[in-house]
Amino acid sequence: MEIFDYVTLGGKNLIIDYIDSLPASERLELYDIRNEIRESGLDAFEKLNTRQLRGKLWEIKASQTRIMYIVISTNGVAFLHICKKKKGKAEKKEIEKALSRAKREGLM
Repeated sequence: MEIFDYVTLGGKNLIIDYIDSLPASERLELYDIRNEIRESGLDAFEKLNTRQLRGKLWEIKASQTRIMYIVISTNGVAFLHICKKKKGKAEKKEIEKALSRAKREGLM
């Protein structure tokens, strides 16, 4: 399965930049998740801690990090936003940011 990270108009990959800024153990966990998705496709999501946020928007929970994504086909997933969990649930502004990016990319 192919992973499409959100990239700004200036060409900055926000997802990879965020992951690379994390401590080594967290960074390794997130790269392992990405590799599992690439290798196993949709089956990988059954093994991961995920939940539906709104409509097509879902999140992967990995320690304190949340990756918000949309499955765009059986062969592709769009990672739209990544952030640290600060409260019990994903904060509204973080969800809104992911939804805004999805609309901008024509995914919703």
